[in-house]
Amino acid sequence: MPRVPSMSVTLTGAVQTTASHLLRLTLAALTGVLMARTLQPEGRGIYAMIATTGGIAIVIGSLSIGRSQIALWPDGARHRTLTGNGLLLGLVLGVASALVTLAIVITFVPLTAPHLLVVALLAVPFGVAAVNLNGIALLRSRIGLANRTVVASALVLNVPVLVLAVIGHLTVTAVVVCWTAAIAVPFWLLLGPLGLRSMRVEAALARRQLALSCRYHVGVVASHLLLSADIFLLSALVSPAEVGLYTVGTAFLTFARVPADAVTQIALPRQAIQDEHAAGDVTARVLRVNLLISSTLVGTLAIVSPVLIPLLYGAAFARSVAPLLLLAPGVIALSLIRPVEQYLVRLGRPMTMTAIALGALAANLALNAVLIPRWGACGAALSATVSYTAMLAVEVVWFARAASAGVRELLPQVSDLRSMVSMLSGAGRTPSTAATRQAEDRVVP
Repeated sequence: MPRVPSMSVTLTGAVQTTASHLLRLTLAALTGVLMARTLQPEGRGIYAMIATTGGIAIVIGSLSIGRSQIALWPDGARHRTLTGNGLLLGLVLGVASALVTLAIVITFVPLTAPHLLVVALLAVPFGVAAVNLNGIALLRSRIGLANRTVVASALVLNVPVLVLAVIGHLTVTAVVVCWTAAIAVPFWLLLGPLGLRSMRVEAALARRQLALSCRYHVGVVASHLLLSADIFLLSALVSPAEVGLYTVGTAFLTFARVPADAVTQIALPRQAIQDEHAAGDVTARVLRVNLLISSTLVGTLAIVSPVLIPLLYGAAFARSVAPLLLLAPGVIALSLIRPVEQYLVRLGRPMTMTAIALGALAANLALNAVLIPRWGACGAALSATVSYTAMLAVEVVWFARAASAGVRELLPQVSDLRSMVSMLSGAGRTPSTAATRQAEDRVVP
C-alpha cells in the first residue's frame, strides 16, 4: 500500500508551504499598496473586476475535475491516466470556458475596459489545466513542486508591477497583462516534473471523471460565486471605487489565511487514504488547528487595521477598515470550510454538497441585494460573514455525524498548540535533498 508522508515531512512541508504563500502575499501587499496609490479606488476596482472574471472562468472551466481526482486516486493503477486526463481536459474545457465567459460578459455585463478582459481570458485554458495538475502534485505529496509554482507565479505578477510603479508607468493594462502571464506560468512549470511523457489519456476514465465531477461542479461554482459575487454587485449597485475599497480590506485579511491554507493543503493526502476513520481524525485535527491559527491571526490584523490601512494605502482607503472588521469572522469560517469539504467529497454525496453551496449563495445574494444599496462595502462584508458562517455550520454538523466526532474533538486542545509549536520549531530544519525528493515522489492514495 502506498505510504503516507511522515509527520516530520508533513510539518516541513507545511512550513515551506506557508513560507511560499507568505512570499506571494508579501509581494502582493507591496504591489497592492503601490497600485492603490497609483490607480486610486476606481482603477483598483476595474482591475479587481477583470481579475475576478478571469478567476471565475477558470473555476467554471475546471468542471471540478479535481474532485474526481481525489475520489479516484486510491486506485494506484489510475494515477498516470488521471494526470494525462487532467492535462487534456483542462486545456479543452479552459478554451470553452474562456469563449463562453467572453460572450456572456459582452452581452450582459457592462465593463469599462472589455479589451482587457480579452487579454485576461487568454490565460484561462492554462489556468484550468494548472489547477488539475496542481491537484495531482498534491495527491502525490509533491509539495515542493506546488510551492515552486506559487513562488514563480507571484514573481511574474508582482515584480514587473513593482518596477512599473516605481518608474511611474503603472497602468491598469500593465497589471492585467502581468496577471495573465502569472496565471499561465504554473502550467508550464508543472508539465515536466509530473512526467509529460508517462502521462496516459483514457476516454472511458475521462467520461467517468466528467460524470462524477459534473455532480460536484454546480456546488463548486456556487462556492466560488459566494466569494466573488459581491464584487460584481458592488460595482453594479454602487461604483468601481467601492469595489476598490472592499478588495483592499479583503486583501489585507488574506495574510491570516496563509498558515491555515498550508495546513489544509498538506492534509489532503492524509484525508484521501482508504481508512475512513483515520481520515476523519485527520480532518478533525486540521479543523482544530486552523481555528486556533485563524482566530489568532485574524484578530491581530483586525486590531492593527485602523492604523495600518490608511498608513499603507493612503487616506483614500481609510473606509476599507469598517468592511474589514465586519468580514473578519467570515475569514475564520473560510479557513475551516475547505478541509471539511476535502473529507466530505469521499462520502460520495455531491448533490448534498451542491445544495449546501447553492443555499449559501442564495442567502448571500439576497443579503447583498438588501445591504449593499444601504451600506456599500460594509453591507457586502456583513453578507459574506453571515453566509460563510452558515455554510460552515451546516458542513461541520454533517462531518461530525459522518465521522462520529464530538464537540470536544472539534475544539482546539493543548496538543494542537504543541503541534503549532513543533511546526514553527521545524521551520529552520529541512530534510536532505534526497529525502525531500523521495518524499515528494511517494504516491499517496
